[in-house]
Order: sequence, then structure tokens, then C-alpha cells
Amino acid sequence: MKKLQNLRFKQLPWLATYKTKFLRNPNRLLSAKATLVIGVLLIVTLGLGYPFYAVTLGLGALAGALSETDDHPKGRLKSMALKIICFLIASVSVELLQPYPIILGVGLGLSTILLILIGGISERFRGVSFGGLLIGIYTMIGTQISPDWYMQPILLTSGAVIYGLVSYLQLRLKPYSLLEEQLARGFLALSLYFEEKSKLFPSTASEQKDIRASLALLNVKTVVALDRCKEVLNSYGESLPDQNVLKPYLYYFMVLQSLHERATSSHERYDLLSTDPSNKDVIGGIRQLLRGLSTASHRFGHSLLTGKTYKHPTALDWVTTAVANTIKNNDVQPSLPISLLIRNLKASHLAFKNIEDNYELVMLPKLEKDPRSYFERFKSQLHISHPKMRYALQLSLAFVIAYCTYRFFEIEKGEWVILTVLLVLQPSYSETRKFLLQRIFGTLIGVVSGILVIQLVTFSGQIALMILSTYLFFFWLKRQYSISVIFITFFVLCAFNIIAGKGVDVMAPRLIDTVYGALIAFIVIRFLWPNWQYKKLPELLSLVILNNSAYLKAILKAYKSPHPDDLEYRIARRKAHRADNALVMVWQNMQLDPKKHQKLKATAFRLTYLNHALLSYLSALGVHKDHNTKQSINVVIIENHILKTLDQANKWLTVKDIKEMKSIEEDLAEIRRMLHTKKEISERLDYSLLFNITEVTQRILKEAKRFHFTDDDDLKTVLKDRA
Repeated sequence: MKKLQNLRFKQLPWLATYKTKFLRNPNRLLSAKATLVIGVLLIVTLGLGYPFYAVTLGLGALAGALSETDDHPKGRLKSMALKIICFLIASVSVELLQPYPIILGVGLGLSTILLILIGGISERFRGVSFGGLLIGIYTMIGTQISPDWYMQPILLTSGAVIYGLVSYLQLRLKPYSLLEEQLARGFLALSLYFEEKSKLFPSTASEQKDIRASLALLNVKTVVALDRCKEVLNSYGESLPDQNVLKPYLYYFMVLQSLHERATSSHERYDLLSTDPSNKDVIGGIRQLLRGLSTASHRFGHSLLTGKTYKHPTALDWVTTAVANTIKNNDVQPSLPISLLIRNLKASHLAFKNIEDNYELVMLPKLEKDPRSYFERFKSQLHISHPKMRYALQLSLAFVIAYCTYRFFEIEKGEWVILTVLLVLQPSYSETRKFLLQRIFGTLIGVVSGILVIQLVTFSGQIALMILSTYLFFFWLKRQYSISVIFITFFVLCAFNIIAGKGVDVMAPRLIDTVYGALIAFIVIRFLWPNWQYKKLPELLSLVILNNSAYLKAILKAYKSPHPDDLEYRIARRKAHRADNALVMVWQNMQLDPKKHQKLKATAFRLTYLNHALLSYLSALGVHKDHNTKQSINVVIIENHILKTLDQANKWLTVKDIKEMKSIEEDLAEIRRMLHTKKEISERLDYSLLFNITEVTQRILKEAKRFHFTDDDDLKTVLKDRA
């Protein structure tokens, strides 16, 4: 007995280490849940001698996991109830309409439009509607081998319910795990941003462009994580009668937002800071400070995932002290922007150091919510220019074409053509092209390697391979889609081999059907409202300037009259970042458009890093608002002039008046002269930042001229599309 106890204690450190590594990756928990449920269903039902039941229940659980949403346990139950109804309707409809192919085809097209628009109402409905489409297609695939028409609706829905119940019980055991996971994703994304930004110290003007472009892409991930945090917090806030239990999570969210604003802020061009002799002794220290903040953010993200106490990096304390001592003991004081930057980094350091101590002292903040009813959200999508409506029509048409093709030409296992369309067709051409290539590549590798592997394994080995493939499919799904496709192909291969001993026989049709489905998705997205990225630039840049202007107004308002509830300020800031993210994604996606539609790619790149620079200067102005209550900005005429000019720029981008642009450029030049003549320019941060804001805005508008009037035909196309 004593030996057994000693053995257990020896194992504990290993188990603790494994548990920590497991919890550090949020994808592993979803993978483990889905694998556990599907594995148990397969083993039990196969042991009882019901292979069809085993695979169908497994597919239902798979659909349930793929359509799961991040909700409070109460919301999870509502989502499960909606799933049961939606899955039953979809599966029963397919079974009953199989003898009537024309009605089934029409129903497939119309129900797709309805489900996509319902999914646009909220994240919860999006998961349910996607699951409904998936269950309908799974039912089509299994109809020919189903013993009775009612078996698939029962089994598929039961599989989803069993997975849902297991997931619900896990969430009840650790009810705030979703909040911790989303907050952790935010801090981990911020960690990457800090690490990339450290490369700017020192840097040249040419190096800045590439680094700022990389920062803009990393900022997309951070802002997306912030939005997901807000949605999950709102879900919990709506379900909990006592909001005080959310106080630590709300506090962490507010700290994350504050750290993000500090991380994205810029006080001056980094090449100028790097070459200024007065800064040379602290530039390296700033680089190390940013790396230390990256480590702190990374550690805190992992502490949320693992439940362990956060340990602040001792090296960050040391570097902060070293930089302070360097400034104190140096005869040449660093420039004002560097001094303010160091103050900003110190504040970030203290925010991390005290992050688990101060949440009881803060009031519960309000969060942004969509005030519209479900009906109003649904109604807002009911016009052809709305992206959701266009995507619904594209997917519906692609489904109908795929269905008619496989029925007319009697394609073997042609239902997989429709499944490929669902998984490949995305709202934009560039996204569709990316998924298309990954789907074909992954299926090809999966078919070839799967056929080789399955020859070597026994029946029990195939069951084990199915279970392992389930885990690896979910693990790679959000990390590398093409790899996840390889493992779902293994799953399908083993499933058909277990049911009818025809796993290898169906692999060639699966590969051919995947190519057919990908081709149909490509043709539809290529010729039906392809929405080329360069055409988005005028309207998107107008939105960017509009939101930047609103952010500047919110900052100036905060300087003049600070308010403890800064909800309006946070909303304005978030909208500016969302608009910036949209601009970044246009540049990113443009690189996948056909060559002839990659017009203005260089301009899109310049706009990406220029607007991110502009947003950085605005963030710096916002970061220091709390330090300027006594010396608020005393440039009312100038600030009003800037806001007026930004409004004019927005109108110019909207109505396209060439004469107006000349006056805007003159206004910006005049503002810069006014700021430059201020005697305090070298001493006042606000003047310096406003100067940089006007300079970058002027450069952005100069870039806008390149696509505004360079091509009359393009202009007519853009105007026609907008109308």
C-alpha cells in the first residue's frame, strides 16, 4: 500500500505538467469533448452490433460540436433546444422529400436563404443555422443506407443532443471557463502585438512600413478577440441576476482594452525616435520593456486557462528600474515622445503587476450591446446590397446547381458535392479561393494516405483511427484547415469501411465530388457578385475617416470633461479599430483576387500602414487623457478645424467632388502650419500628436486620389455598385 502511494505521488508532477500543457491550448478542450462523446458512441453501438447507428450518432455529435456557441449555461440550453428543433426539421424534410427531387431542390435553395439570414441575427443563431444545413446534407448522404426514413432524424439529433449534454455538464462544472478562454485569447493576441512592436526599437523608415503592416494584421486578431470577449460577457450578463460575480472578468476585460490602447499608441515616427541622439541610451531598454510586456501578457493568458496564480516577470521589474535609472543618471535627457512612451510602458507594467489585486475597487462597467430586436436585425438584411443576403443567394444557388448536377448526371455519392460547397463557399472570392485550395489539397492527401493506412490496420484499429482522427480534426480546424481535412477524410474512410466494407471504394468518388463542389463554389463566387476588393476601397476609406473622426471627438471630449463611465469613448475607439481591421483585410484579401482585379494593391498596402499609424497617434492622444485633467487641450480653434476637415474629407470620399479635395488639402496644410508655429510644440504632446494626425490624414487622402479618379470606368462601376 505504501509503495502504491509513493508511486501515485511520483506521478503527480507529471500529471500536473500534462494538465497544464493541455489547458494552455483552448482547442484541446473542444477536441477532447468531441472525441470523448464520439468515441463512446462508436464503441458502445459497434459493440452492440449496430454500425449504421454508430456512425450516424457520431455524425450527429460532430455536427453538434461544429455548431456549438459560446454562451452562459442558460444560453447553452436555449441553443440546444433550438438545435433539436432545427436538426429534426432539416433531417425529416430531407427524408420525406427524397422521392420528390424537384421539391427537395427548391426546398434546399429556399431553406438555405432563410437559415443564413437567421444566422445573421446573432452568434447563437449562426451556429444553429450552420448545424441545420450540415445535418440536412448528412441526411442526404445516409439516405440510401438508412433502414427506415425516421432513423436518421432520430440518430443525428440524438448524437447532437448527447454531445450538447456532455458539453453543458462540463460547463456547469466550470461555469466561467468560456469567459476565461476568450479573455486568454485576447491577452495571447496582445502578447504577439507587443513582441512585434518591439522590433521598431530601433528601426528605419523603410523597416517601419513592413512592421506596421504586420502590426495591423496582429491588431485584427486582438480586436476580434476583444469583440468575442464582449459578446460572451454580455451573454453572461443577461443570464446572471447578480452582476458582481462578473466583476473580476469585467475588470480583466477593461484592463485588456486599456493595454490594447497603450500597445497601439505611437507618440512619434519611430525612425525619428531611433535616430535622435538624446534617445540612444534608452531605445534598447524600450525594446526589452515591450518584450517583457509580451511575456507578461502571455503568462496572464495562460494563468486564465490553467487556473494558476499569475506570476509577474521579475525581468520586467528589473528592466523598468534600469530604464528609469538610465534616464536619471544621464546628462542628456530623452525627447518628450520617448519620455511619454516610457511612462506609457510603465503604466502597462503596473497594470499587469496589480492585475489580480484591484478588481474589487472598480465599478461595474457598461458594455456595448446591439439595441435592435431580433426582427429588426433580420429585417436589416433583406436587401440585395447586404453582405448576408448576397452570401445567402450565392450559397443557395451553388447548392441548387450542385444538387441538379449530381441528380442529372447520377454522380456516385454526389451529396458530397453539396457538402463541399457548404464548407468551401465563403462570403468573398479570396476566402473561397483559400478554402477551396486547402479542401482539395487536404482531401487528396487524406485519400492517398488513408487508403495506405487502412490496409495495415484491423477492425479495432479502424475504430481507434476514427477516434484519433476526430481529435486531430477539431484540434487543427481553426489552426490549419487543410490538415483538419486530412483527418476528417480518415474519419469518413473508416466510417464507410465499418458500415459496409467499402471505405476504399468511396474514396475516389469523394475526391472527384470534392473537385466538383469546389469548382461550383468557385464559379458562383467568381461570377455572382464577386465584390472585388479594390472596389471596396472608396467606401471603406470613407468609413475609416468617419470613425477616426468620431474617435478623435471622443478623445477631446474626455480631455475636457472626464467621466467615470467611458462607454461612449470605448464604443468610438472600437469602431475605429473595426474600420481599420476592415481596411487591413481588404489589402490582405486583394492578394488572392485575380491579377486583373488586383488594382491598387500597392495603394491598399500604403493605406493599411498609414491608417494604422493614424490610429496609433489617436490612441496615444487617448492614452494620456487621464494625465491632462489640469492642462486640457487649449486648442479649440485648431481641434474644431481638424474635425471639420475630417468631415469634409469623408464627404469628398462619398460624393467625389474634385474641387473639394483641393480645399481639404489646403486646410490640412494650414492646420499643420498653425501647429508648427506654436512655441510649445516641443513641449506639448497634444500639439505634436495633432500635427502628426493631420500629416498622416493628408497622406491618406493623397493615396485616395489614386483610386478616386484614375479610371473613369472604375469610377462608374463603383458608383453603380454603391447605388
